[in-house]
Amino acid sequence: MKKYTAHIRIMPMRELLDPQGKAVAKNISNLGIQGVSDVRIGKSIELYLEAKSEELARENVEKACKKLLANLIMENYEFELEEIQE
Repeated sequence: MKKYTAHIRIMPMRELLDPQGKAVAKNISNLGIQGVSDVRIGKSIELYLEAKSEELARENVEKACKKLLANLIMENYEFELEEIQE
C-alpha cells in the first residue's frame, strides 16, 4: 500500500452568491486595503489515505468529494494528489 495526501479545494460556483465573500469584499477597505474587486471564500481540505495505486487513490478522493465533502449543487472542487515518501 502507498500513502497519499490529497489537497482538496472546494469553492462556491461562480454563478451563486457568496455571502461571506461579499461581506469581506465590502469591508476589506476598512483595513486600508485598496484595489480588491471580489472575494470568494471556500474550503481547503487535506485528506490522508492509503491505496494500492495512484489511480485507486484518485478514485477514492473523487468519491469522497462527490458524496461527502462538496455540495455539487452549489460547489466545485479540484484536488492534487501527492504520494508520501517514507
